[in-house]
Amino acid sequence: MNHARAERAALSDLFARLGPDAPTLCEGWTTFDLAAHLVLRERRPDALGGILLKPLAGYTDRVQESLKTRKGYPGLVELVRSGPSGFYRLPGLDQTVNTAELFIHHEDVRRAQRVWEPRELPADLEERFWKQIRAGIRVFLRRSPVRVVLHRIGGGVAIGGPRDAPQQVEVTGRAGELLLFCFGRQAHAKVDVSGGDEAVARLMDAPLGV
Repeated sequence: MNHARAERAALSDLFARLGPDAPTLCEGWTTFDLAAHLVLRERRPDALGGILLKPLAGYTDRVQESLKTRKGYPGLVELVRSGPSGFYRLPGLDQTVNTAELFIHHEDVRRAQRVWEPRELPADLEERFWKQIRAGIRVFLRRSPVRVVLHRIGGGVAIGGPRDAPQQVEVTGRAGELLLFCFGRQAHAKVDVSGGDEAVARLMDAPLGV
């Protein structure tokens, strides 16, 4: 089983165990909303634009609510579990495109619960996430107000944020935790953050991610 399938299966099991009303780290969303989002992302390409573009968000929201009404929570969970449709089924594409998405949303559910522990990720998955961070750091940190130096535990440095920023913050952690940090989960990532108090506060509040 590849990592995308493993994350998908574990997230689906967690959805089923917690039910539709459990909190997530996605502001305003329950597990029901997040399951609908994942199904929309993988099965309704016509509604994807609103995820990134505000003028299209109204249509995306309506499609997501329609999925909740038509499929119900158990139906959505089974669609998440069964995997994507369409071009995502091309060999290797699910692993390439969806591994990080599923990992992040799996942690959105796990870390919103009262009790949780960080997971020990396989070494090859950590390496995959680190390569993704290095390739996308300019995009992930484009809204950072400060220069950011990421230090990967186990080796590796990546730098992002505005080059001319007078303030710099150092962030140290494992690749999976740095990925969560770069995708706007700063307060919930298990990382060490160092720098001036003002710079750290500004970074922690910044809308990072795609």
